[in-house]
Amino acid sequence: MVQYVETEDEFRAILESGGDKLIVVDFTATWCGPCQRIAPFYESLATKYPGILLYKVDVDEAAEISAQCGIRAMPTFQFYKFGKKVDELCGADQDKLESIIMKLTSS
Repeated sequence: MVQYVETEDEFRAILESGGDKLIVVDFTATWCGPCQRIAPFYESLATKYPGILLYKVDVDEAAEISAQCGIRAMPTFQFYKFGKKVDELCGADQDKLESIIMKLTSS
């Protein structure tokens, strides 16, 4: 299941509590066509990879989180482990998104 993150405190708590689990954050916007096209695929990853944690940040609703994370384009996917960013993908590329998840869950 994909959950929305709405506040900086919530975002920080998620990263701190994730431990060795892979956390994937989709920075998205309702007006972003590519974001809407990749959304069903992103949500399907929760079933395919039950050991990862999936979140979304609406860049308009949570601008402070987006700014803190250096988001300049949507969609941007950031990958975290142990509270640290370990990778990033800009763009709605399903193959690259899944490839990064596979790489980071096998290590």
